[in-house]
Amino acid sequence: MLARPHSAGARLGVIVAKRIMKHAVDRNRVRRLIRESFRHHQQALSGLDIVVLVRCNCADKPSGVLLSCLRKQWQDLIARCASAS
Repeated sequence: MLARPHSAGARLGVIVAKRIMKHAVDRNRVRRLIRESFRHHQQALSGLDIVVLVRCNCADKPSGVLLSCLRKQWQDLIARCASAS
């Protein structure tokens, strides 16, 4: 995840490379999960522009595992931004 300060609410960008996940169905599923997780943490992430780069093929992992990994990443990002302020 990459993050930069932003004056308004939180914004999200998602990058899932075709060479990482060959099937569009898998790429779209991962994007949907990332957006859903972002919506749950959007209040705590206000004031940030965030880009999520998917660098491994996680298409074979269950949704619960992906969501728990994302939850940890959001919490780490929130903690990092709080300590920088």
